[in-house]
Amino acid sequence: MAKLAFLGLGVMGGPMAGHLAAKGHEVTVYNRTRAKAGAWVARHGGRAAATPREAAEGQDAVLACVGNDDDLRSVCLGPDGAFAGMGQGTLFIDHTTVSAAVTRELAEAARAAGIGFVDAPVSGGQAGAENGQLSIMCGGAEADYARAEPIMAAYARICRLMGPSGAGQLTKMCNQIAIAGLVQGLSESLAFAEKAGLPIEPVVEVISQGAAGSWQMVNRHKTMATGEFDHGFAVDWMRKDLAICLAAADETGASLPVTALVDQFYKEVQGMGGGRWDTSSLIARLRR
Repeated sequence: MAKLAFLGLGVMGGPMAGHLAAKGHEVTVYNRTRAKAGAWVARHGGRAAATPREAAEGQDAVLACVGNDDDLRSVCLGPDGAFAGMGQGTLFIDHTTVSAAVTRELAEAARAAGIGFVDAPVSGGQAGAENGQLSIMCGGAEADYARAEPIMAAYARICRLMGPSGAGQLTKMCNQIAIAGLVQGLSESLAFAEKAGLPIEPVVEVISQGAAGSWQMVNRHKTMATGEFDHGFAVDWMRKDLAICLAAADETGASLPVTALVDQFYKEVQGMGGGRWDTSSLIARLRR
């Protein structure tokens, strides 16, 4: 069992840290909203720290799952950042979905301080975090990944090293690109079925067993049919992720026409007041 710090206790980080505590690890948590950290400790044990540096001091590894590039920099760098409290030979595991550029920047800062760094964005949503069934795509040195993998096993369904620093984030971009087009296609399919007067459940039962089947279809068709979107992965966060994908496409010369189009559709959903709705809310703009 390890001494761990976990930075960020949102809908993903909170359950992930909980799984670590349930496995017997000694967990110290930090959250920008201190009340949330206190509530986590009341439920899972461990202790809460006032700063990332305090949380990181004396730990074997520090894990983070925060919001964006700037949030990640703020918990890593500076006099109150985690890196300032970490000793040489310790390990930083980042579960945040951020740009590959900031990952490489922070990985280099970590290496300069003698700290191992693994970028390890996750897929599986809130349910995957709560059930300990996340897909984790990693970048970093093989030796660092070998130390990180047993820790991440507490909440992983699958965990793979994809390449050097930044490769995990690039793989997560592949994930988000695939989801964007898939959810739009599913939304159009269900909206078409409605217009054609077809019963949704039998339609999904049949087509989900063929080539059209997907996780989104199985897990989201019912709430899409009833217009319930107060759950899951928020549109605001999806647009953040798609902006990262589109910026990386400009850098690499990749063409992402469908992704760019769906990003604008999500912008329309935000304009409808759906910034905190689940990403499956793309169907709502088709019903207007």
